[in-house]
Amino acid sequence: MSALDLSSLSARQVRDGVAAGDFSARELADASYARIQALDADVHAFLQLTPALAYEAADRIDAARVAGEELPPLAGVPAGIKDNMNLIGTRTTCASRMLESYESVYDCTAVRRLLDAGALPIGKLNMDEFAFGSSTENSAFGPTRNPWSLDCVPGGSSGGSAASVAAGMVSISLGSDTGGSIRQPAALTGTVGLKPTYGRVSRYGVVAFGSSLDQIGPFGKTVDDAALALEAIAGEDPYDATSAAATVEPYAAVLDGDVRGLRVGLVTDILEVEGCAAEVRQSVLDAAKMFAALGADVAEVTLPSAKHGLAAYYVIGPAEASSNLARFDGIRYGHRVDDAADVIDLYSRSRTEGFGPETIRRIMLGTYALSAGYYDAYYGQAQKARTLIIQDFRKAFEQFDVLLTPTTPEPAFRFGEKSDPYTMYLNDFYTIPVNLAGNCAISVPSGLCSESGMPLGLQIIGDHFAETTVLRAAAAYEKALGFDTTPPLVRGRV
Repeated sequence: MSALDLSSLSARQVRDGVAAGDFSARELADASYARIQALDADVHAFLQLTPALAYEAADRIDAARVAGEELPPLAGVPAGIKDNMNLIGTRTTCASRMLESYESVYDCTAVRRLLDAGALPIGKLNMDEFAFGSSTENSAFGPTRNPWSLDCVPGGSSGGSAASVAAGMVSISLGSDTGGSIRQPAALTGTVGLKPTYGRVSRYGVVAFGSSLDQIGPFGKTVDDAALALEAIAGEDPYDATSAAATVEPYAAVLDGDVRGLRVGLVTDILEVEGCAAEVRQSVLDAAKMFAALGADVAEVTLPSAKHGLAAYYVIGPAEASSNLARFDGIRYGHRVDDAADVIDLYSRSRTEGFGPETIRRIMLGTYALSAGYYDAYYGQAQKARTLIIQDFRKAFEQFDVLLTPTTPEPAFRFGEKSDPYTMYLNDFYTIPVNLAGNCAISVPSGLCSESGMPLGLQIIGDHFAETTVLRAAAAYEKALGFDTTPPLVRGRV
């Protein structure tokens, strides 16, 4: 293995080390691929490695440093990309047989911005098929395993993105978050995961799941890692009409640990949700006490409509998915059978063979919710519930700067443990309302479960375009807690 140990270096340390000549970008690529070779047979975070792209980028950075040129802000930082984001020179499969052979013909804006900032594209990461899932068990190419325990899931749908960072294979990664798919796997793997405000980051080039819900965001070992990555990928994009013209701030510059006077709301009415573990509840209560000790003004707050978020989401999300995935029909895009008897047979068999069970379930749910006679009863009612949730957040942020909840009701569970959709969907109970409202939120490690030894996550929620405040609060909590983010698998292989 390379002498460089990525698991012990933050993205900032990598960048500064390259600038100082302590190591080269090529050595960092070597270190990343060495770590992948050592661990990924067990973890299975990657679906495709892209060494030609990574070393080409590394050599450009090393040449620029030798020439005395100013280096980009993420120079030499190894990065992974969730496999629903397009990048020329890679396949974009969405972990589905439907797109198994699809070659990207254009770049996702967020990916291109990350690489333009100097990050090295190490490879494409595993996920739940088309981002439908909370465990990465739904990948057509096999599950990703949690570096904290290979018997447990890493969360989903961005399980590969989370596991690759937790295992020290890359310094940062990109995931997508439709109902919690960045924050939930971050909590389960002891990493930091940021879901930006809807519109903060361009969605151009990501294969759509729920167009009113999807948002791209970063994973890192530290809050500073996430802040540096957000600076690189955020901003308006002419190719995405939903991207916002809001100013991209120097997010990493505000991480001074000072939260004196910050108004922190402890959301109390959803702490007793079905299936929420006692230690998860206690970790949030302890976090509130920690913020108070740091000088923040902490008080309780309620979000009365948040309890309806799960039901509303599993109408709205599948409805949008059924529309977005209609294009994968064997004619326009995707897997196609060769011996169809007619066009109906072509559609039916191509989609049946190309899509996995959870994808089919969500397409059917969404199509039903949008069908004549049921639209008002289901989709219309779900949108009304969404409006109430938006109003709850708006009212809460008149009084508070950030809100605290658990990220997930429980720590990582074992493979096959969630045998029915409802218990699986409950894992996103705390994260879904944020997507419905379009707010920003971050998950930071909040300790370990005493029984299982698996990580727990604290969710810090901010108002629209309040990433600076959320990151400042998260960095202060991270510093005060002092959580060791190195999982046992990595400690045993360093």
